[in-house]
Amino acid sequence: MDPHAGSFGAAADAYERGRPPYPQKALDWLLPGGSPRVLDLGAGTGKLSRLVRARGLGVTAVDPSEGMLAELRRTLPDVPAFIGSAEEIPLPDDSADVVLVAQAWHWVDPARALPEITRVLTPGGRLGLIWNVRDERTDWVQRLGSIIGSASTDRSPRLDVPFETASFEWAHTIAPDELLDLVASRSRIILLPADERAAVLAQVRQLTATHPALLGRGSYQLPYVTECVRSDFLA
Repeated sequence: MDPHAGSFGAAADAYERGRPPYPQKALDWLLPGGSPRVLDLGAGTGKLSRLVRARGLGVTAVDPSEGMLAELRRTLPDVPAFIGSAEEIPLPDDSADVVLVAQAWHWVDPARALPEITRVLTPGGRLGLIWNVRDERTDWVQRLGSIIGSASTDRSPRLDVPFETASFEWAHTIAPDELLDLVASRSRIILLPADERAAVLAQVRQLTATHPALLGRGSYQLPYVTECVRSDFLA
C-alpha cells in the first residue's frame, strides 16, 4: 500500500473534525432514484456515509483503516462497517446497487478494483466517484495551498467504460481549529517528522492571524469545487 494511503488512521480524529462533507447537489447527481443500496468504498470516518444515511438509504462502509472505521462506528453505529479495499471487497455478489468512492479513487488499482466492483454491484448498478477540491481562485485559499501543497491528486476516472462528469461549486463554513485539523489530516502532513509538521501548522496559524479575509473571524467560508464521475457500466 502507498504509505500516503495508509497514513490516515493515525489522524482519524482530525480527519473527522476537519474534512468537509459533500454538497447535496453532488449526491443528487450521483445517486439514482428510488431506494438503492449503497456501498461507501474507502469510507474513511463516514463523511459520505452520513449523508447517504440521512437520505434514508441503506449504506455499508468499507475501508482499509481500522482507525478510520473506529471513528465511523462511533458516529454511525447503525451503519455496517468492514475492513477491506476496492481490490478486495468483503461483501457478497450483487449486494449493492451503487458503489460510491469519495476522495479515494486515486489510491485504487482499477485493473483489480473494477472486477470486484462489478461483482458486488447488481446488474445495471452504478459506480460514482467524488472529490472535494479546494478552489484556489480565492486568495487566502491559494496562500493556504502554497503552505500545505496545492491539490495535485490524479482525479482522472481511469475507467475503460462510458462515464459522465459533473462539478459543483460550493463553500464550507470552517472554524480556525477545524482548518488546522483539515491541514493535519492530509497524508503529506501526517507523514512529516513532528517538528516539520508543527512548522506547517504554525504557518497556517500565521495565515489566519494576518490575512485580511481571516483576521479576527470565528469562521471562514472555504470554497470548493466538487468533481464527480458516474458510470452505469453494467446497464
